[in-house]
Amino acid sequence: MNYRMIAIQVGDLLKYDTSKNDIERAANSVFNFQREDFPKEAITSERAKLIHDWILTLAKQKMNNDGRNRLLRKFLYLITPEDKVAEVEKILREAGVNLHIDDALNEFYSRNYHYLICKHCLQLYKQKNYFHAVFEAAKVYNKMVKEKTQSDKDGYELMMDVWALKGVLKVTPCETDTDKNVQEGLKFLSAGLMRAIRNPTAHEPALDWPISKDDCLDLLSFISFLLRQLDKAVYYKGN
Repeated sequence: MNYRMIAIQVGDLLKYDTSKNDIERAANSVFNFQREDFPKEAITSERAKLIHDWILTLAKQKMNNDGRNRLLRKFLYLITPEDKVAEVEKILREAGVNLHIDDALNEFYSRNYHYLICKHCLQLYKQKNYFHAVFEAAKVYNKMVKEKTQSDKDGYELMMDVWALKGVLKVTPCETDTDKNVQEGLKFLSAGLMRAIRNPTAHEPALDWPISKDDCLDLLSFISFLLRQLDKAVYYKGN
């Protein structure tokens, strides 16, 4: 197990998302040993250094790997915000840590969703609340498009307007036929999301409009794709 890699990468990932007090409280609630100091000149953040030292101190403890990994996961989940859980899981996997998570969560993490999907939908997915996980994702996409375009429109009308060839969001120069096809395609995909997914989940009871786990995972992947296109899009206000 490459605990040194975990210590460095997780410390760097979480250094802006937690406080020294939170790190110490989490460590003291999980570990029954004192933290050692491991000199690392390249680490300039005090919070990253604390995380680094606690993980390396854990690595030195005499216990089996499963017990050590359970303590590591408890510590990390206490200091990791919801939107960073997937990234921490990825670091652990690449370092060879046995995650001991159920197959359903593995399916979620393996999709490598946009960070906003993890932030707003992971907890609902864990609760098997697939209907509302999809609804939240669709609402997030709608909100992010509105904010980026500074538009007063909403839903279907918003997407048809801002992603149009003469709209304010551009992912291509809209010069060649291919450019125009991609741009128009994103318009119809976004508008379709509003009509086929957001509107029914907004107006229909969950019991009357069930969403299965597989459909939930696929729809979250679709919305994650749209969010990444939105991240790449340039706001262009023509004359």
